[in-house]
Amino acid sequence: MTKTKAVRVSLLPDAVRREAFAEASRFRGEFYACLTARCDELFELSDAVLCADGAVKSPVDLTLLPEHRRGHGAMYGGLNHGRIDTDRLRTVLAGLPLPRFDGGRMVLAVDVSPWLRSDAPCSAERLFCHVYGRAKSASQFIPGWPYSFVAMLEPGATSWTAILDAVRLGPVDDATAITAAQLRGVVERLITAGQWKPGDPDITIVADAGYDVTRLAWVLRDLPVEMVGRVRSDRVMRLPKPPRTHGVNGRPPKHGPEFRFTKPETWPEPAITTVTDTSNYGKAETQAWDRVHPRLTHRAAWLDHDGELPLIEGTLVRLRVEHLSKERDAPPVWLWSSKTGATAVDVDRCWQVYLRRFDLEHTFRFAKQTLGWTTPKLRTPEAADRWTWILIVAHTELRLARPLAEDLRRPWEKPTATGRLTPARVRRGFRNIRAHLACPTRVPKPRGTGPGRPPGAKNKRRAPRYDVGKTVKRPETLKAIGKPGRSW
Repeated sequence: MTKTKAVRVSLLPDAVRREAFAEASRFRGEFYACLTARCDELFELSDAVLCADGAVKSPVDLTLLPEHRRGHGAMYGGLNHGRIDTDRLRTVLAGLPLPRFDGGRMVLAVDVSPWLRSDAPCSAERLFCHVYGRAKSASQFIPGWPYSFVAMLEPGATSWTAILDAVRLGPVDDATAITAAQLRGVVERLITAGQWKPGDPDITIVADAGYDVTRLAWVLRDLPVEMVGRVRSDRVMRLPKPPRTHGVNGRPPKHGPEFRFTKPETWPEPAITTVTDTSNYGKAETQAWDRVHPRLTHRAAWLDHDGELPLIEGTLVRLRVEHLSKERDAPPVWLWSSKTGATAVDVDRCWQVYLRRFDLEHTFRFAKQTLGWTTPKLRTPEAADRWTWILIVAHTELRLARPLAEDLRRPWEKPTATGRLTPARVRRGFRNIRAHLACPTRVPKPRGTGPGRPPGAKNKRRAPRYDVGKTVKRPETLKAIGKPGRSW
């Protein structure tokens, strides 16, 4: 009996590895099927990104790797004229194994990361991207292409995320409307893929202060989601309306008293108070108030709303920790959740999943500094979209190869357990893993050197220049209906 158990234990890692190889090979085949033009070149380009030694400095350098069997001209042609069926690829990403939190809950994070192109006047559809400076209060606006990413978060301290979607924001796009449509598409694909079923916990979506979390909660109210977002510390919201007093005539109030974040005297007694000991921030104290909502007006996103404005109630959470890293002072953080009637467990989960949102910053830094997302000097935004999706596929392959990677550390680096390898550590050994994975690309056919421009001939077609910024302005900014003869 003991020998049988020992045999089963020894076979378990091999079974896990075989399943990981099969899942990674299956994904590579489905990705190849999503390439509808220049498929062999785009597929080998993604392999070259994963097998390069060190950070990617230029896409043309990837053509010198043995994994890239085609020339540099094919690489330029693939980025400029290739085609990727992004809708099909999004469906494939939604069907992969995804991380879950306690109870099988899925947590999504949405954020925007810019591809700065301040020196590209011939590139179209650039916007002014908000970038933080090195100083505490320094910030600036630099022309570039902002991309909105949606990723699945993992529990615990990790630098891994599962990117499920990416959309470039254009000059005529409404950021809130695009984000709402993007989140709706991701959630619907997860439901279609069987990742969420009736009876499962609602999908939590985490956003930072730059998003209108109450607007997103209203637009996505028909989906099984819970919006959690940080709100500015100078906001003013409203408490629930008081119960109607018997014998008082007139129209009942729609909103309760004001709740000013900067004035504690306007705060009523919190409905829930929790205290949690953390290893990084000391003691974390939370105060929560139920059914707190903003007072909406016909401005901005609600300008075209017909009829009476809705009442979007949720749970307001004030989080206070003892200190940040390096013993820095920690100002309180205000969070708003679309869930009403929350319990103490819901409140603690609210701020804990919000802290996991910063794992997406690790993904952005890895994509830019190691995979070279913003390194190429591409002219057209369509080529930038193709390069972005190639890197999303490369990051997904690294995530699927986590059980197969070994710790190929440098002599000065500390050893890391197999389950704790970072994306950069997994990438070091991907060339060895790739040898055992499916490779559907065809052998290249030599065709010689293209004719190109004749020697001595000048370029007679000057590249067009494009303005930076929004191209659509709304003439109407306020809509109010008052009594006849009243001045507004």
